[in-house]
Amino acid sequence: MNNQTIEKLRNMRLGAMAQLHLQYVKENRFEGMTCDEYLALLTDHQWEERENSRIERLLKQAAFRQDAALADINYSAERNLDRNMFARLATLDFLSRKENIIICGASGTGKSYLSQALGHQACLSGIKTLYTVTARLFKKLKLSKVDGTYLKELEKLTKAEMLILDDFGLQAFDNQDRETLMDIIDDRHGKKSTIISSQIPVSAWYEIIGGEGTIADAILDRLVNSSHRIDLKGESLRKGILKQE
Repeated sequence: MNNQTIEKLRNMRLGAMAQLHLQYVKENRFEGMTCDEYLALLTDHQWEERENSRIERLLKQAAFRQDAALADINYSAERNLDRNMFARLATLDFLSRKENIIICGASGTGKSYLSQALGHQACLSGIKTLYTVTARLFKKLKLSKVDGTYLKELEKLTKAEMLILDDFGLQAFDNQDRETLMDIIDDRHGKKSTIISSQIPVSAWYEIIGGEGTIADAILDRLVNSSHRIDLKGESLRKGILKQE
């Protein structure tokens, strides 16, 4: 290793490159490499380090409740989950088309897991994702209206390329909830993708959202008509886990 290469490393002051350089010096592993080859190796390492840090940051910001992975998804026939359809969704092409996904099914059928698996895949692809339980989000946004940070919180949701609203519709909506949901969906319609998981079938959402009907019509028109639908069947997957134990 000549002085010119060492000086370049010092000038670049890149942590991951410096660490790898020290490791190679200790292990005497740069013998036979040209300066350009060695710098290319260190640069690639620095890029990978930055990408890994970015993915870790995206995963942390997403605040997933489960460590869900596409490879661990159960495609057994009784679940009514089309492997080919979900594989297409897992390519994340629906994000570029600004389409939504609605996943419905009884408690324990894996709705949250599927949505979070897609969210994890998005983060691994460098896509900003946010996961939240719907009722908790509405409570947070109600408080933000009181302290004057509502628009700021709404902007955070709008910036996410993928927004996952879990456990949608477990509680009836009041006027503030309806207005908040309308704000969220209207801001994202045709611009960003939203994934909603719910124990309540879509056919009952109109009643759950409630109100005079105008807002419910507007929300469902923007949300449902541009969505992929998954209706999970079968017994709770948690029962299977308990049986195995």
